[in-house]
Amino acid sequence: MATESARQPIVAVQGLVKTFKDFWMRTRARAVDGVTFHVDPGEIFGLLGPNGSGKSTTIKIVLGLLKPTSGRVAVFGKPPTDVGVKKRIGYLPEESYLYPFLNARETLDYYGKLFELDHKVRRRRTDELLDMVGLAGVQFRAVREYSKGMQRRIGLAQALINDPDLLILDEPTTGLDPIGTRQVKDLILALGRRGKTIVLSSHLLSDVEDCVSRMVILYGGTIRAEGTCDELLTSRSASLIETDLLDDGTVAEIDALLRRRGGLAVNRVSKPRQSLESLFIDIVERAVREKVATSGAQHTGDVAGFLKAAPVEGAALISELVEAARRPEPAAPATAPQPAAARSGPDADVLGSLLAPKEAAATGEAPAGGKTPAPAAKAPTPAANVDKGVIDALLNGGEQPGAKP
Repeated sequence: MATESARQPIVAVQGLVKTFKDFWMRTRARAVDGVTFHVDPGEIFGLLGPNGSGKSTTIKIVLGLLKPTSGRVAVFGKPPTDVGVKKRIGYLPEESYLYPFLNARETLDYYGKLFELDHKVRRRRTDELLDMVGLAGVQFRAVREYSKGMQRRIGLAQALINDPDLLILDEPTTGLDPIGTRQVKDLILALGRRGKTIVLSSHLLSDVEDCVSRMVILYGGTIRAEGTCDELLTSRSASLIETDLLDDGTVAEIDALLRRRGGLAVNRVSKPRQSLESLFIDIVERAVREKVATSGAQHTGDVAGFLKAAPVEGAALISELVEAARRPEPAAPATAPQPAAARSGPDADVLGSLLAPKEAAATGEAPAGGKTPAPAAKAPTPAANVDKGVIDALLNGGEQPGAKP
């Protein structure tokens, strides 16, 4: 049974159709048309396609934000409208919908409260996430003052505040600079190595190519291609050989050898070229090492600690025991003042039990706590036969009644 549960896909979509209609119930657009795919546990899945291909509509149906016209959708084996499922999902929408009057720290604290996280957990995760996305230096600025790229960074942080099992990212690199784009891709890969399931939707193919293990390509609401990166991108008609720098004579010899062996030839010889992205990142990293001041997002944040590895077993119990040990001991209940003479000596307990009711009645005071004690059950006791003269003698220092001083 456990094996079958492990094999169950995190997201299962079968024959999904979504049609938008106008006021007169006439079909206005068929955004999704017969889409079928599944996302396995721990997989980084790519949902690709140009603008208007149905990516965002499919994601909103998976999240339960839209109702499908037909077809079946299951998330963690349950309908997407199940409230319990939503606690296990982190979502970064295509547009950042944030409260503009809150700052970054207040934003993350607010979303942490929605997931009912403890105050200390919210504070710790907020610190780690702000450092991870490079906004620790501007955490007290209102979100409305952020650039679009900075808003995407805080949006990514809020999608991770609950440490989700399923992370859905809709165009996560929109508005980000090359450094931010590289950080997002590194984060996706790190979360994938941890075993999280990620659905990445984008039309920037170069970003997706570096991250996903399997993908579907949509166009016009239908799937046009599906498979792993190797299955879809590996060329079947050419070979690539990379060596150290060759001179013209060596290239000519290789070409002659290929022609003799099978009528092949060297089609193109070129020198490796650094990408513009690599050059850009190298320049920025050099500026960071030189501690050049900037008013924008920082680029030195590491992956948040709570996202790096699964919690250690028993850590929550240890934390709870430590907190309990730090709590002050409850104060002892106050007791009514009692005469010192009557409370000293070997017979103090016996005398206290005999005199306590009389003292309370004489003073008119209630016992500690302000409540009248319930009458105790009567039991055989020799108290009724006690010689009061003996008691008076003990209270008066051992003198018998009527004796001369």
